[in-house]
Amino acid sequence: MSSLSRELVFLILQFLDEEKFKETVHKLEQNSGFYFNMKYFEDEVHNGNWDEVEKYLSGFTKVDDNRYSMKIFFEIRKQKYLEALDKHDRSKAVEILVKDLKVFSTFNEDLFKEITQLLTLENFRENEQLSKYGDTKSARAIMLVELKKLIEANPLFRDKLQFPNLKNSRLRTLINQSLNWQHQLCKNPRPNPDIKTLFVDHSCGQPNGARAQSPANNPLLGSLPKAGGFPPLGAHGPFQPTPAPASAPLAGWMSNPSTVTHPAVSGGGAIGLGAPSIPAALKHPRTPPPNPSVDYPSGDSDHVAKRARPMGISDEVNLPGNLLPVSFPGHGHGHGQTFSALDDLPKAVVRTLNQGSSPTSMDFHPIQLTLLLVGTNVGDIGLWEVGSRERLVLRNFKVWDLNACSMPLQKDLVKDPGVLVNRVVWSPDGSLFGVAYSRHIVQICSYHGNDEVHQHLEIDAHVGGVNDVAFSTPNKQLCIITCGDDKTIKVWDASTGKKLHTFEGHEAPVYSICPHYKENIQFIFSTALDGKIKAWLYDNLGSRIDYEAPCRGCTTMAYSADGTRLFSCGTSKDGESFIVEWNESEGAVKRTYLGFRKRSLGVVQFDTTKNRFFGCW
Repeated sequence: MSSLSRELVFLILQFLDEEKFKETVHKLEQNSGFYFNMKYFEDEVHNGNWDEVEKYLSGFTKVDDNRYSMKIFFEIRKQKYLEALDKHDRSKAVEILVKDLKVFSTFNEDLFKEITQLLTLENFRENEQLSKYGDTKSARAIMLVELKKLIEANPLFRDKLQFPNLKNSRLRTLINQSLNWQHQLCKNPRPNPDIKTLFVDHSCGQPNGARAQSPANNPLLGSLPKAGGFPPLGAHGPFQPTPAPASAPLAGWMSNPSTVTHPAVSGGGAIGLGAPSIPAALKHPRTPPPNPSVDYPSGDSDHVAKRARPMGISDEVNLPGNLLPVSFPGHGHGHGQTFSALDDLPKAVVRTLNQGSSPTSMDFHPIQLTLLLVGTNVGDIGLWEVGSRERLVLRNFKVWDLNACSMPLQKDLVKDPGVLVNRVVWSPDGSLFGVAYSRHIVQICSYHGNDEVHQHLEIDAHVGGVNDVAFSTPNKQLCIITCGDDKTIKVWDASTGKKLHTFEGHEAPVYSICPHYKENIQFIFSTALDGKIKAWLYDNLGSRIDYEAPCRGCTTMAYSADGTRLFSCGTSKDGESFIVEWNESEGAVKRTYLGFRKRSLGVVQFDTTKNRFFGCW
């Protein structure tokens, strides 16, 4: 088989694994013989699925291929035989002896006779070499250690123990690129092509029957995909007018999966009745692959640092004096002409509102635009009518139903009652607002105008701090999305508080969430304290992307007001701050904004207004 054909098998293996076709994955591994999945092999041995263990091995080696292979099969069949004896299943033991172990009598007749004599003992542990045989679980574990060493030393497994270093969904990416390339060859490409099959080349059919121009004459060949081109390949099949899961903004965001190396060792070994006799060269432990540890802030101690405000900022809210224009390159590839937005922004503070404690989060009402919701570093909630400078509501932090809270939360509040607000946010219609606190809970209040604020839901959402809260409407159902120090994202029914989804996969506390939709696809971006960006659909199939923000630290994401451009803003542990715009189709940074990498004492936050400005503080 050619090298490219072999690589295609790996791409198919990756695709099948991502689509959760587990049995097919292992069948293809076995049939092709290109990749020996050590993790799968270990699981089957631990579970005692001996027929599947031998069947899987048969795709890579046979009993009489070499000394290593013979010893591998012998140890497996010997363990199966001893387990039958341990269960006092004599008929099964005899069957294994005749069908599975007799083949080894040709190579060591005395050993076969000794194995046969075990049938006469009430307990095979009476045999001196087997006196230290423990229970089944421990015996399998001991045997597996030796099997792995034999497999790594076996020349037939060389170059088959490590999966290639591929970006996620590599096969989908290649198909997407091919379709975009075919679309570029269309004489009159449609803005939103309707692709119903991958079985034939794509062309945008024209009424006059025009044919696509040849690649040799096409000036677009090799250029980036056109705007408004194909949405990337869906999770299970062809393109559809309503895309299948794995939407356009997600499919390009891919990173390298972790790989585990299996260094080969040399040497052979004799077959024995007791524990396998392995020469010294096989007994050296493998050196683990480098895995530098990463320091993540702890969930309990660093919730104040994560939302820390720069020194010198008072308890006053200045509007709009904290809106800072940022000059940025013109359209293109990040090197266009710069311009200043200063002339388009007010230069004077319009209102100064004295909240009484330091604001940590603010959000304007989506309809009554002069209503400002404010959360503070002591857990207070304020609602301001900015036009009249009147504070309509001031509420101190209070758990509504302490008995309904988890014991960890109750203990935390007794130990340290201090709570700060990590996020306040209005629902899309302004009838609800959510408050995420630094201790476990989210409170959802209903707003009925003026100073009428009522309790709606109190959710014990996360273990540790709740770092962000947002509203979304998947399938036209209003939902609450939260993330927290326990490294999870959760989705809740906004009416009942019932948990609908839990998304796991981050390796550090989740710092922020950004729900959005495109082309009828609802998804959620999430960022963690280690700078990892992931995206989720409202299902249980895991993260669709795994990417790293430039700052490799606390990062928030936001779309422009028209939903067409995606930005992120973040601050590294060293205090450097970044604002970038992302190319959604490729998962790459499209543009980095200049003049913003100043050291910060806190975490820089931002917002988008209209389509031209960033607000940063």
